[in-house]
Amino acid sequence: MGGRTSRKTQVARRFFQLRRTFELDTQRLRSKAVRGLEDLFDMASAFAKGKYKYQYVDGKRESIKMKQRQIWARIATYAAQVMNTIAQGIDERQIDKDLAQLEKLVNEATAKNITAQPGKGDGQETRPSSAPGG
Repeated sequence: MGGRTSRKTQVARRFFQLRRTFELDTQRLRSKAVRGLEDLFDMASAFAKGKYKYQYVDGKRESIKMKQRQIWARIATYAAQVMNTIAQGIDERQIDKDLAQLEKLVNEATAKNITAQPGKGDGQETRPSSAPGG
């Protein structure tokens, strides 16, 4: 019987070590993910708050429109929600889903910025307008 107990103890000890390793790795992954999301949140917040007045699209300086600021505010909000989800626990499928949605929002924001420039005309350089709505 002594041999069986030691095997059970070894299995239990290995399981404990595996669990501890998983918890530590999970915490590292969480920290890394949250740091990346904090960076995205800070950048999106800066765009949304008007810290940056201009951006460069295809090498040309272009003013950031109110609609684009609203999109960046939405991205900042969603990044904060994803950070909160990660901080509360690890649900890998939910996190993947949230990150995919966040990536989609960022891609939409950057695509609108890029497509706004070529749609303005026949390649003529345009200056930012000070008129409302433009």
